This record gives sequence, C-alpha cells and structure tokens, in this order.
Amino acid sequence: MLYIRHMIRTQVYLPKLLYDNISTVAKKEQKAAAQIVRELLEEGITKKTKSANSGKALLKLSRIKARGPRNLSINLDKYLYEK
Repeated sequence: MLYIRHMIRTQVYLPKLLYDNISTVAKKEQKAAAQIVRELLEEGITKKTKSANSGKALLKLSRIKARGPRNLSINLDKYLYEK
C-alpha cells in the first residue's frame, strides 16, 4: 500500500444508520470500510464537479444580470492580456 504516504488522516462523525450501511457494504464487498468511504466520496465529488459546468455558470451570470464592458467584443485581447 504505497499510496498511504499520500493520504491525510481525518475524522468524521457519522449517523449510526450510515455507519451501519457502510459496514454492511464493506463486508459484502470484502473491503475495508475506509475504502468504501473513499470510493463513495470520489463518486460524489465527481458527480458534483461534472454538474458544475461552464454552461450552468453562464446561466447563473445571466440571471444576476452580470455585465462586462460595452466594448468587450472589440477589445477582448486588451481585457484578457493587459493589466
């Protein structure tokens, strides 16, 4: 288990039912409970980051009526590369 060097130990309080569910899945899959938690966290984070795409970000900006400079399309390079 070489990957242990790259891990950070943390502590999380779980409701009893959730803990029992994790334990049940771990026994069923013959894995450590910690591995089950890591896998579930990775799945959840992947799902959340995929849902936060640029299209949704643009929709949010349009809802708050975010505006840039009026000449942005003409002077795009100026606004992007000059300070």
